[in-house]
Amino acid sequence: MAASFLRRLFGGAPPGGLPRLVELCDALLAESGEYASAAIARDALAAYQGLDQGNRETFFDALARQYSPAPDAVARAAAAYQGDPSPAHLLALQAVVEPRRQELFRRLNMAPGGTAALVGMRKTLLLGLREHPEWRAIDSDLMHLLRSWFNRGFLRLERIDWRTPALVLEKLIEYEAVHAIRGWWDLRRRLEGDRRCFAFFHPALPDEPIIFIEVALTRGMSAHVQPLLDQRSPVGSTAQADCAMFYSITNCQEGLRGISFGNLLIKQVADELKREFPNLRRFATLSPIPGLRRWLEGAADRELLAKIADPAWHLGEVPEALQKNLMRLCAYYLLNAKQADGKQGSGAEPLDPVARFHLGNGAALERLNWMGDTSESGMARSAGLMVNYVYWLAEVERNHERYFREHFIAASPVIEKLAREAPLAPAEKGAA
Repeated sequence: MAASFLRRLFGGAPPGGLPRLVELCDALLAESGEYASAAIARDALAAYQGLDQGNRETFFDALARQYSPAPDAVARAAAAYQGDPSPAHLLALQAVVEPRRQELFRRLNMAPGGTAALVGMRKTLLLGLREHPEWRAIDSDLMHLLRSWFNRGFLRLERIDWRTPALVLEKLIEYEAVHAIRGWWDLRRRLEGDRRCFAFFHPALPDEPIIFIEVALTRGMSAHVQPLLDQRSPVGSTAQADCAMFYSITNCQEGLRGISFGNLLIKQVADELKREFPNLRRFATLSPIPGLRRWLEGAADRELLAKIADPAWHLGEVPEALQKNLMRLCAYYLLNAKQADGKQGSGAEPLDPVARFHLGNGAALERLNWMGDTSESGMARSAGLMVNYVYWLAEVERNHERYFREHFIAASPVIEKLAREAPLAPAEKGAA
């Protein structure tokens, strides 16, 4: 049992509340009564919350080593199934290969606040995965369960406006990860009549947004984000709007990393907006290009890099040749730069994380925008450039399928032409 593992590890009782937690976990797995199980689960989660970081790591070690399937039992069940692949032997094999910790997590989820606690547990676990690769088995079990508990059937789409409870509005200010919300007046402008904000919620986390999206209703496709973020900008007329600009999408729960909600959110929000505003003709993003500047350091020639090294290089008149070359390199980056573990060409994932997100959801690369984000972060990560991805509703499913089948990137002819003209550094040309 896990308790004996901990005694061996420490040469006696470990410090803090770890022995109590392990005893409660073993008791929870042994208990068959529903009410008693809920009470034990509540006490176990309270004991876990009381652990310091070191004891939490030791607890994860115990989960990885002592709550895994028994190799001998798995070997016997596998041999029996191989000899006679009957339904009974298959069920027996499935029973022994499932880790005990999966059932432990299911039972911990019975406690009040259990789901939120397990999401928080995974957040802590993720922080140590690099140093403790043996914890990946625990992460796999938690992901398996969280994907089931947070599937679309349990999620509730809500519009966020100024009448939304302050507790939730505060969470938006806290979680916003793309364009920081600078206080209550900034948030209020983002919730005015020419804006929309939607979020997914889960019954087990009623006051915690899972993911939210901010939308500006505009006439034409926006090319610059600063006007959208200007608190003093006049409220536009929705009667004239023909475009819904998705200018910020934020995943709020780190413990749910790897579970995709954006695809569902964008499609449902587009349906909601289309019903409210039948005149909308285009659903587009104004997206950052977070990896561009880093990629340029290896792909652009030294002369270009020297020109953009000065933090104020973009102030005043920028030479036309520099602008053209940066736009061409950006187009090449979005279409051709791949992740390190991929291969150039078919079957490789784009290097840019935002591109992977939108292209995987079925969007198309439509337009690059010069000086689309002149904020300090915008200049630092993408030399001020931004990109419009467009969700053509009639083509989303086809683009989505082609992307995942062959990593095909739907792009406008203008972007394709820019990419072909990119002035790559010699080393990058050799790899292209």
